[in-house]
Amino acid sequence: METGLYVALSSQVALERRLTTIADNMANTSTVGYRATGVKFEDMVSGSGSNSVSFVSSGDTYIADVNGSLRETGNPLDFAIQGDAWFAIETPSGTVMTRDGRFSMRTTGELVTLDGHGVLDAGGAPLQLDPLGGPPEAGADGMLRQNGRQVGAVGLFNFTPGVNFVRFGNSGIIPEGTPEPIVDRQQVGVAQGFVEDSNVNAVKEMMELIQVQRAFDQVTALMRDSEEAMDTSIRTLGAG
Repeated sequence: METGLYVALSSQVALERRLTTIADNMANTSTVGYRATGVKFEDMVSGSGSNSVSFVSSGDTYIADVNGSLRETGNPLDFAIQGDAWFAIETPSGTVMTRDGRFSMRTTGELVTLDGHGVLDAGGAPLQLDPLGGPPEAGADGMLRQNGRQVGAVGLFNFTPGVNFVRFGNSGIIPEGTPEPIVDRQQVGVAQGFVEDSNVNAVKEMMELIQVQRAFDQVTALMRDSEEAMDTSIRTLGAG
């Protein structure tokens, strides 16, 4: 296969990966706490001097760090993070970070996600409320009170998803290390009775989808033309 086809193939692989991330983003425009996925590509050079050829890498995925808008629900067990922080939940896959603060309280008093995963405090322990104390009242710092008595605090953690991160469900991300709890909560906090909507810009994603699809079609056409030219050359040389 000639070099041009290898270059075109690498471009197709990269474009296909971007199409996948766009499709995921579009499917999660209404997912609470979802952070959009982007892809960073780099040039890869093979050979040296006049024989060097540039390929495109398959790309590294990353999380868009723009916060989604807050939406009021009035539910006292809904929480939205204000600032740069994450909730931590306990799952069969270990600790998972999320911005989805739609919680509920079991009859035993445990604060859990809609999927039944325990919500953790700053010490990494499951939050345990008074099952007879009614819905908690949350301060801006995440401290929870029932009947005027402090019963716990929602854990807020520093967390930066690395490249090629691993998702858990739609809005959760599995951290590679141990997230660091935030002690000074002057810059971050929670808003009770609110949730954070997805940060996906549907119009932007749709425009990128059209552009990537056109680029993919163009590369496919170039590969087809190149293969046809090669076939013609082989037949001509064979006839001679």
